[in-house]
Amino acid sequence: MAAKIWTLTDADQDICVDQITLGPENVGGTARGYSVNKRTLRGGLREGVEVIEVHNGRLRFVVVPTRGMGIWRAEMGGVQLGWRSPVKGPVHPKFVSLWEGNGVGWLGGFDELLVRCGLESNGAPEFSPQGALLYPLHGRIANMPAHQVEVAIDGESGDISISGLVDEARLFGNKLRLTTTIRTKAGEPNMTITDVVSNPSGLPSELELLYHINLGLPLLGPGSRLVAPVKKLAPRDAAAMTNLSQWNTYGVEGSIAEIVFYLELLAGPAGRTQVLLRNAAGDQGVSIQWSQRQLPYFALWKNLQAAGDGYVTGLEPAINFPNPRSFEKRHGRVAVLKPGESRTFEIALEALGDAIAVAAAEKTVAEMQGGATPEILAQPEAGWSPV
Repeated sequence: MAAKIWTLTDADQDICVDQITLGPENVGGTARGYSVNKRTLRGGLREGVEVIEVHNGRLRFVVVPTRGMGIWRAEMGGVQLGWRSPVKGPVHPKFVSLWEGNGVGWLGGFDELLVRCGLESNGAPEFSPQGALLYPLHGRIANMPAHQVEVAIDGESGDISISGLVDEARLFGNKLRLTTTIRTKAGEPNMTITDVVSNPSGLPSELELLYHINLGLPLLGPGSRLVAPVKKLAPRDAAAMTNLSQWNTYGVEGSIAEIVFYLELLAGPAGRTQVLLRNAAGDQGVSIQWSQRQLPYFALWKNLQAAGDGYVTGLEPAINFPNPRSFEKRHGRVAVLKPGESRTFEIALEALGDAIAVAAAEKTVAEMQGGATPEILAQPEAGWSPV
């Protein structure tokens, strides 16, 4: 049977559905056990934030149209994906001061499992010689509300998708559109995010894009380990150099402040690569897969402060490294989209709920590594880090 479609938001048509709950009784077909619930949060920094809660019968996750169609949290049984930010979100963009003087106002809304950094810029803030902020930390897309949102459900196959359009544009400036579809299937432990970034204007537009995928307690903890098929790895700076021998392992709360490593990964025959974060016991984890051709670079962020300060790691596939934009442009990692041109990016996340699933993911990564010896640099790579 064909999927049924519900329009939840369409700014052009003045449509905004404040609350709706959808399930098998609304769709028909043989698929069972799923639900989709759209509502608007009230109180505190959440005031006015629209969320779409998807439960496919096995995996639960929350999409936030108000925050650039990011994914706030996910959960499968005892596997919790996300982190405990000091910021109590999800935060409405009206409470986030992106352009505050120090350039890091973006952190005031940082609370998601998956947040996109871009689209015109991402990475460290950048200032003019006179001290004016040119590009804030991690760009604007995460704080741009979607102006069109749809839900599609196929009652026979159990396919569920949430689609949204988000524009990052201004007069006399860069103009880009994000068209995203977040898909899952009844009874499955995974979701897929497919993004199309297009240039709707008559002039070229520049693009940076990084997927900041954030995981913390209780999945992340002492003895947790990142498993990745490494081609080349370099510390971002002197702070990361001190942690180089433990780059893929995690210590106790309060052990280190933020450190970052930059990587190129190996891929399988189809050009897809994969990383795995697993807990110390090896009986829970999360697997992330993507096309190395679409997202050729990877940043690993470790922030092992006390739990109340944000014990978290960021696994970050990207088209560029999160450095100041001018540095990335000099090194050819800022993309240019011609008028009408688009690029597609796909990320797949899978919750791993037992030792068998974790071992299978580790085996896949090991096969990608094969007999290749990782190139581990002792110091920052000149073309990767501006230090």
